[in-house]
Amino acid sequence: MPLNLPLMQNNISREDLDAVIKHLQQDDPILTQSKNVKAFEEEWAEWLGVKYSVFVNSGSSANQLTLAALRLKYPEGGEVIVSPIGWVSDIAAVIQAGFIPVFADINPKHLGMDTKQIISKLNKNTKAVLLTHVQGFNALSDELLDELQQSGILLIEDVCESHGATHKGLKLGTFGWASNFSFYYAHHMSTIEGGMLCTDDPELYQTFRMLRSHGMVRESTSNDLINSYNKKHPDLNPDFIFAFPAYNVRNNEIGAIMGRNQLKRLDENIQLRNRNFKLFLDNLDRNKFRTDFRLDGSSNYALNLVLKDADELFTKRLMKRMSDEKVEFRRGSAGGGNQLRQPYLRKLLGDTYKNYPEVDHIHFHGFYMGNFPSLEEGKILKLCNILNSVE
Repeated sequence: MPLNLPLMQNNISREDLDAVIKHLQQDDPILTQSKNVKAFEEEWAEWLGVKYSVFVNSGSSANQLTLAALRLKYPEGGEVIVSPIGWVSDIAAVIQAGFIPVFADINPKHLGMDTKQIISKLNKNTKAVLLTHVQGFNALSDELLDELQQSGILLIEDVCESHGATHKGLKLGTFGWASNFSFYYAHHMSTIEGGMLCTDDPELYQTFRMLRSHGMVRESTSNDLINSYNKKHPDLNPDFIFAFPAYNVRNNEIGAIMGRNQLKRLDENIQLRNRNFKLFLDNLDRNKFRTDFRLDGSSNYALNLVLKDADELFTKRLMKRMSDEKVEFRRGSAGGGNQLRQPYLRKLLGDTYKNYPEVDHIHFHGFYMGNFPSLEEGKILKLCNILNSVE
């Protein structure tokens, strides 16, 4: 019989559904953004270790709002350093906000941008580094943090795939000007669809709240800010003053209830996933596959499989064997591999994908497979035996 390993497993439990049903059974339940959204934001901020959080409808929306806020801060535009590998919304948000994306190759030990590569790209036009922590790995370094602080360049952390991962004991998502998280179906926790923006900056927090809801000033929690707009615009209805052209990316009470419920077991689930990944790496053939990932502080929601050598024929045999065993996988890591090979970037930048060999190795010879809390030890060991047997 084939192994039958799905890429994703539903994170939503019976307990989560019961909490939603209890809310719906009220005589007149509020479904749009209300008390549960506020409570989830506060509970998430406390769990993460930041002052402010803003709940939105996806991690992609969180990226978009962060880059929109960056453009409000730097209306003249500039450059943002971003990874060529990861989900499309990172790079798309940079472009949509009117910034120039600048790319850096990755470090194969954590799949995030390499520190020295990033530093080599910094210049007077760099406004921010958008650092993606890929699939649970910590891409931060003290060298990078020190350089950005000295240069006055902002750090934005994309932690959509790395909930609970840490750098020197502090959770990722607490080091930068802003950080973004995703609560998509397959990630560490799920609100069906959802995302969170996080920051310690009170001014940025107010901007996020307004950007989330059409740019409406009334969404701010700052009386001083609201009063200043009211005084400047006495001809406008104070309930409908729009500070800037923005979006409607609010989430709702159903998602917040699920998020609050799932947050209670997030730490336990992270431990289980980390246990699974370590068992997986410990039993892979080190002559065929990379097993020297940087695991300190990691929070891996996937089983990463990267070939040691760029062997096209071996890669084809490996994919066929995984398909025969009904092991679902994605080649090229998450989101389509080397984004510089994608049509939307080739139109802008031509064949620059050739300049990033580590990213290209993942594009052709890197995979990820499902890692979920209920994954049995025996299934992981059987998977390793299957992969190791490919010649």
